[in-house]
Amino acid sequence: MNESRLSPAERATELLARMTRLEKAQQLSAALPLSLYGGDGIDESRCQEILGQGIGHISSMGNFAHKAPTQLAATTNTIQRFLVERTRLGIPAIIHNEALNGLLAAHFTQFPTAIAQAATWNPDMVERMAALTSRQMRAVGIHQALSPVMDIARDARWGRVHETWGEDPYLISAFAVAFTRGLQGEDLTQGAIATGKHFLGYGLTEGGQNTAATHLSHREILDVFARPFEAAIRHAGLASVMNSYSDLDGEPLGASRALLTDLLRNTLGFTGSVVSDYGTVSGFIDRQLVARSREAAAALAVSAGLDVELPYVHSFGPHLERAVDQGLVSEKHLDDSVLRVLTAKFALGLFDQPYVREDAAELHTLPSDGRELSRDLARQSVTLLKNEQHLLPLTPSLRTIAVIGPYADSASVGFPAYTFPAAMAMLATLRNQGSVGMAGIEGLGSQITAEGFATVAQELGPYVSMGTEVYVRDHYPAETLVQAIRRLAPGADVRHAAGCAPLTLVDGGLDEAVEASRGAEAVVFAIGGIGGWFGKDFTEGEGGDSADISLPGAQAELVRTVAALGKPCVGVLYQGRPLALGEVVEHLDALVAVPFAGEATGCAAAEAVFGEINPSGKLPVTMPRHSGQVPIYHYQRTGSGYRRTSTDLYRGYLDMPATPQFPFGHGLSFTDFGYEDLTVDGAEVPVSGSIELEFTLTNSGPVSGTEIVQLYGTQPVLGMTRPAQELLGFARVHLDPLESARIRFTVDLTQLAYTNTADDLVVDPDPVSLYLGSSSDDIRLTADVTISGERRVIDRGERAFFSTVTVR
Repeated sequence: MNESRLSPAERATELLARMTRLEKAQQLSAALPLSLYGGDGIDESRCQEILGQGIGHISSMGNFAHKAPTQLAATTNTIQRFLVERTRLGIPAIIHNEALNGLLAAHFTQFPTAIAQAATWNPDMVERMAALTSRQMRAVGIHQALSPVMDIARDARWGRVHETWGEDPYLISAFAVAFTRGLQGEDLTQGAIATGKHFLGYGLTEGGQNTAATHLSHREILDVFARPFEAAIRHAGLASVMNSYSDLDGEPLGASRALLTDLLRNTLGFTGSVVSDYGTVSGFIDRQLVARSREAAAALAVSAGLDVELPYVHSFGPHLERAVDQGLVSEKHLDDSVLRVLTAKFALGLFDQPYVREDAAELHTLPSDGRELSRDLARQSVTLLKNEQHLLPLTPSLRTIAVIGPYADSASVGFPAYTFPAAMAMLATLRNQGSVGMAGIEGLGSQITAEGFATVAQELGPYVSMGTEVYVRDHYPAETLVQAIRRLAPGADVRHAAGCAPLTLVDGGLDEAVEASRGAEAVVFAIGGIGGWFGKDFTEGEGGDSADISLPGAQAELVRTVAALGKPCVGVLYQGRPLALGEVVEHLDALVAVPFAGEATGCAAAEAVFGEINPSGKLPVTMPRHSGQVPIYHYQRTGSGYRRTSTDLYRGYLDMPATPQFPFGHGLSFTDFGYEDLTVDGAEVPVSGSIELEFTLTNSGPVSGTEIVQLYGTQPVLGMTRPAQELLGFARVHLDPLESARIRFTVDLTQLAYTNTADDLVVDPDPVSLYLGSSSDDIRLTADVTISGERRVIDRGERAFFSTVTVR
């Protein structure tokens, strides 16, 4: 048979027929690289013990090491060579790694986090980032990214907001498609598999607590939380999905056939493989108490449609083989999962080329590619929240500037969880048998050999001893805010005082900050949050949920104390989750939000403060006034939250307004933009048609700038409450002073489709109101359109996820 003429699925089917039951089970299993180490590196006897019957995945190849790229490539080749040459069927492994904002490995560019990417409202740039990440991954033999996070983050108490693209299903879908398309490419033999996670509803749990129960209606699951996954499936061929740790209606998501098969495959059209979040299946036994044996846990997972257990064998492997032997799960379910894994391996081209070139020249330069792209993303993420009396930009001719706050001289503040410096700190804690707060990681110590720990110690030792801050300064082109301000204002006396720690006051700190600020012409505060996996001074991250999302009290007191001097005060706010700033905002004349932006965090912040760049970021989340408002989001239903009608008796709290401190989509500029001359092609549109509208945008200010135009809409329907507004489109438009552009949106009415009481996806012939503006609450132009005809029931494949936009 000429295999070159067969499809990946056909080749997988042929191979499946030759496999034993244990070999099949092993293809649904994984192993850690550090479990394969002996005294002289990868050990053949350890490989024979763990990989002798084959393996599906090798887990976290770059996360748990500090290898040079050439060493990383050599290690992946060594493992693949054993599998190809020393196992009966010679099946290579899929080697996976985290790559949420660049490949999570030593020496590779660390891009801004997802929440910073979202603040750019620039999916095209994120597609470029993902495409570069894919090339870097494949160069060292890594084939699958456990990224991106497609969760909708509506509860700011959850510590993992910074890993997401925010709160809005349209915006998240746009980034999900762009990331998936960039990473996977047109041909998976040249690309890497993207893994959409965490399916489903992981970002909205009880109390905002990580891994806690999720409560969502069937309709909200279909119309909101599944939307980014479906968009990536239908528009970019998303090849893998990872389950949520949570349970929904009492059923763990990793054991839910209703979600992983009926919804994901049969409704959303997914055909790829489902991989478990780390420790999901063992959690059935010891966390959620839904299984009493490893065989029962394996049966629950595979029967539901979960294909691969990560990161190592707990309940799959020989336990899964026994589960089939005992009739706990059918051979067909086993075969279906194995086919999906093998098909992915053939699609990746692993059977034809299991090894990578260990090209020293390429691997010396490729990892650092993307530095300028990373810097551009960081610059575009900076969001100007407040600018009273046009205080910003500051002039570099100022004679004395005080830079105050716990992050004023921090380069590491831009590197939260799921960046390599944070992973290195977590590894050091794991080596010392500490608690790391990362789900699925706590039990790894039992899987790693003494030689593996010795390898980690040898590789990390010199770096761990220097601490994260020094490591970041030595290994990345990262500036602190103080350093960047001194570079941009070389003639100024730039005074620095921390004033406090991130969470606590320090002896003499306030006095020091006051003294540094007393003679200053302007004060710049570096305040906010800091992310990580563990430690006493981090405010957010995986395992870092908070009941109170206010700015830490020590920092609030610092701002109040120094602001009392009456100096012009600028706040630089570092955050991943949206913080509730409350009255702190009143003490600041200007406020710049800087999401965790990786290598260029300090640089981008300073450039915005001094006008080297004109901020163009827009909030991808709603910033509440108080923790008690969460969850708060712009598309709350009419009659709920802060989206009340004029006749509603209940419009707010007794002690404060129900409205946000800063709304979704908010972001100011150093220039002004005018919206005018809105026209709609026809006041009546058939239910099967599209709405066409256009308007003129003019930069009426003195400097060039970029506006992110936002189109919202609402359609009240008979018998069901609908969102008070939905994002229907957006466009980044750069204009020089006094320059104008004509912007045209085309909105297919299926974008407004929703699941009705009969569980049909429908488009209704009810009037649509359209809103154009600079944020969800800063609406400049409105129009109403009549929809004619009868209710239209559509197939999910007919639904449009995005509007089209042209700028001329």
